[in-house]
Amino acid sequence: MSVNSKHIATFLLGAAAGYAAFKYSSMSEEEKEKLMADLKAKAQDLKTEAEGVAEKAREYFEELRTKGSTAMKEQMGNVDNIFDDVFGTKPGTGNETKA
Repeated sequence: MSVNSKHIATFLLGAAAGYAAFKYSSMSEEEKEKLMADLKAKAQDLKTEAEGVAEKAREYFEELRTKGSTAMKEQMGNVDNIFDDVFGTKPGTGNETKA
């Protein structure tokens, strides 16, 4: 059996988890409380930042949708004029197709 990068990564992750468990078990109660408070604060900051990014993404996609539809309408108007010019289907030119 060969050793690939997944095996090495799994071993390193396990070793890091083992060391962290050992280090945590050897901490005093005050150090454990401080560590937990720091982790909670970092998690709250991460949550706040993620909520801000989600709101910005929502605004961005809303803006993209409105501006995109406006640009599409502008371009479709130009396409209509191009087809009218190429095929001579403008009203009043005598080349209209009758349905």
